[in-house]
Amino acid sequence: MITEELFNKDTTRLERLSIKEKMGFGFGDAACNMIWGPITMFLTYFYTDIYRLDPALIASLLLFVRVFDAVADPFMGAVADRTRSRWGRFRPYLLWGAVPFVISCMMMFYTPEASERFKIFYAFAAYFILSGIYTIVNIPYCSLGGVITSNPEERVSCQQYRFAMAGVAILFCSLTLLPLVEFLGSGNRQMGFFWAMTLFALMGLAMFLTCFYTTRERVKALQENEEGIFRSFISILKNDQWVICAAGMFLDCVPSFIRGGAIIFFAKYVMQLNTTWITLFMSVGVAATILGSMLTKYFTTRWCKVRVYIGIKLVLVFMSLGFYLIDPLNLTLMLVFYVVLNIIHQITTPILWSFIGDVDDYGEWKLGKRMSGICASGNLFALKLSLAFCGAFIAITLSLTDYIPDNPAQPAQALSGILFLVSLVPAIGYLASALLFRFYRLDRHTMREIQLALLAREKSVKRDER
Repeated sequence: MITEELFNKDTTRLERLSIKEKMGFGFGDAACNMIWGPITMFLTYFYTDIYRLDPALIASLLLFVRVFDAVADPFMGAVADRTRSRWGRFRPYLLWGAVPFVISCMMMFYTPEASERFKIFYAFAAYFILSGIYTIVNIPYCSLGGVITSNPEERVSCQQYRFAMAGVAILFCSLTLLPLVEFLGSGNRQMGFFWAMTLFALMGLAMFLTCFYTTRERVKALQENEEGIFRSFISILKNDQWVICAAGMFLDCVPSFIRGGAIIFFAKYVMQLNTTWITLFMSVGVAATILGSMLTKYFTTRWCKVRVYIGIKLVLVFMSLGFYLIDPLNLTLMLVFYVVLNIIHQITTPILWSFIGDVDDYGEWKLGKRMSGICASGNLFALKLSLAFCGAFIAITLSLTDYIPDNPAQPAQALSGILFLVSLVPAIGYLASALLFRFYRLDRHTMREIQLALLAREKSVKRDER
């Protein structure tokens, strides 16, 4: 019989991860965000104001590529689940995919001197290739978070380090990208973007390798999943808590992607800031998310992380509407508000990602199958669908409200559309997330019971093997 004391000995003390390994794990997401962070924040701006594509065309591009990429995610998860190597199932892809990821990033931000038709084709092809390689690297990385430890508290801690370090990477990018574009391009913003993103990609390469060499996979499936890929897709749908988690991932990303993609337009055209102040405003917001990530464990060690998640989302509903109440020309007040909003927003992010390992444990307990790759990739599928929806939604909103690229004097309806994107849409996303997770059952007590049952099952299997 597995007692509470034995459980603590086996899953808490023995799987307490070192700071070095947690930081190594965090370097993986930092690497991803050296490339994906600027894409989230600046891609729509790059395509409208630098590459000079029509916003409606951008909406089509983002929607098509991101939906296709999202559909590919579960297949990559299934492939990773079936990978066998001396480095584990998921870590090898950090090694194999890092260099192609760098090259695809360079292609993505290169602006060819060619006809309009060829530029449209090139933009589609480059974004398609980058998204595909990102899938090959990022799905295994996200799966690694569920097998690096089986301790639910350490999973939150790993995600805390992950998002803090990802925040540092995004902060670095937001602080330096636009100045580097000016410096490296010598007035040519097209070349400036290319060389700046090349530099970021090479830094990401070093971080991927650091993650590979400093982490290891500890959680092993008690029984190998011999199902075919399509049958595994059907099996994961029987995990009702995974379905909630994946749907929650879609909703949770709406405030991040909508506001994150529109904030540069808000700072430039509504707040009327110059390039220097835009960089500072966005960077302070990113710095606030780092602090928010580091505060997560303070809340989750005192209260059940599910209750913390729901409560903070409800607070954010009302805070998000603050953009309508604050004078955008009052820089000091807006800056303070934006910092506080981002701190509170980010507290829930490590919690959400820790749920992925929990629902994987729940699936093994309920169905007798561990499907870490498909479990993580299904959530990435939801994330990328959200990214596709949000990118297209931003571009369509700009088009419908008569946004004029790179024009300091925007029409009143364009300014209202931008304010709608940074305030009301995120508020709706926060509320929907809070309501959905009222049906999520894997609270602290339930997870402890599941861990006890899995530990008992593991010991039974080991006894039978002897």
